[in-house]
Amino acid sequence: MHQVQIFIPCFVDQLYPETGMNMVRILEKLGCTVHYNAKQTCCGQPAYNAGYKEEAKKVATKFIHDFQEDYYIVAPSGSCTGYVRSAFEEMFADSSEASNSKKIRGYLYEFTEFLTDILKVEDLGASLNIKATYHDACGALRECGIKAGPRKLLEKVKGLELIEMLECETCCGFGGTFAIKYEPISIGMAQTKVQSALATGAEYIISTDVSCMMHIQGYIDKNNLPIKTIHIADVLAMGMFGL
Repeated sequence: MHQVQIFIPCFVDQLYPETGMNMVRILEKLGCTVHYNAKQTCCGQPAYNAGYKEEAKKVATKFIHDFQEDYYIVAPSGSCTGYVRSAFEEMFADSSEASNSKKIRGYLYEFTEFLTDILKVEDLGASLNIKATYHDACGALRECGIKAGPRKLLEKVKGLELIEMLECETCCGFGGTFAIKYEPISIGMAQTKVQSALATGAEYIISTDVSCMMHIQGYIDKNNLPIKTIHIADVLAMGMFGL
């Protein structure tokens, strides 16, 4: 039995809470003892990406102290996981928190990565009769090296037809403050992503990151397009708990 702490990123907490709950349901179903520190907040990525390095370091220090037990840390976000792994080493290199930072980075896993690499499971008994395509979120793909795992999990979902789109690895255009500072470019990138997904005939775009989903869904809704976004944790929960 694995002891697991969960980190719930800001977007999940505020906009997609059911995704976080589904992650917990799945982990408990697989025999994990799940712990949640209600005092946790942000990992500091928004401030860091906006150039506020010192402010980000304060938030990151709190993050380190929010997860002190020698348990796995699991997050439904490749973006936050990738940021912690890539930025914390440099951020705390000459700090008294260097060893704690290293320990945290070693324990932190993105949700699907934890399922396939640590729990060694692929078939969760999920079922969902949809035609879907998969979006490789930048943080998951480029910072965490997550590519095959989510697809293996989805291939085991009964009734789900997974079709690869040509632009599966192309950025959706969100990029946090990038979408605000460079709105026309960001919208164009979302258009490329959605049009590529529509070309497959898929009904859903599945991803590991709700930030990407929010951006893509915004473009879909604005243009009244016949496709939806859904987080992989929500897909994997289907059929497991009567959902």
